[in-house]
Amino acid sequence: MLAAGLAVPGLVRSSDGTVRWAPHLEWREVPLTQLVQDAIGIPTFADNDASLGAHAEWLFGAGRGVNELIYLNGGASGIGGGAIVRGLPLSGAHGYAGEFGQNRPGLHDSADRATLNGTLEDEVSRSRLLRSVGLEIADEPSLKAALHRSVDPAVTLEIERQQRVLAVALANAINVFNPERVVLGGFLATLLEWGYPLLPREIEASTVPAAWEGVSIYPAALGEDRLLIGAAELAFAPVLRDPMRIVES
Repeated sequence: MLAAGLAVPGLVRSSDGTVRWAPHLEWREVPLTQLVQDAIGIPTFADNDASLGAHAEWLFGAGRGVNELIYLNGGASGIGGGAIVRGLPLSGAHGYAGEFGQNRPGLHDSADRATLNGTLEDEVSRSRLLRSVGLEIADEPSLKAALHRSVDPAVTLEIERQQRVLAVALANAINVFNPERVVLGGFLATLLEWGYPLLPREIEASTVPAAWEGVSIYPAALGEDRLLIGAAELAFAPVLRDPMRIVES
């Protein structure tokens, strides 16, 4: 074992791996990489889970070979994301880029809003989908199967509402980044596949036409392993940078 990589659902400072804020874990200013490194005795690295998912999908999945990519991940802890710009991961000044879930989309119809001035991850929510089919917990395949089995009109209405809200947020991101491809992971992939191509049509309706030209939208290809693969790549990065140092040691 050469190193460990950690995918964290929160803001992780790139310089030292400190978790600045992980609201669903109720963590603030946690020196996670140092704690884990002290416990296991090997170099440890950490980053935001969705940023690592973006990196994994770009290297091995639905974003492979694409130089301009937006990735959004929907999970139990909310919505995060990442971007690849000119073939390089966009991390921001301190590693916090990609927090799409904290944006507040402006909606065409106020009736689509389920919260008062809520963020994207408040409005487009895995927990809301679970409640709609009467589940407390479920993995991604089980939730997808439950949604597709349901004949309750309320489930369809909730999915379509979330599609419309997500479409506005994605249109804003496409207008800003002008990507070649958008990749959606987790329950967001289920929203993409439901009634396809309903979601792309909603996105197109809110996007600047020139920015929309040539954009493709794909579900994540690496399944539930995408964040794990991203974390492994984070740990493997020092080997790639200097293989001889590892051999000599």
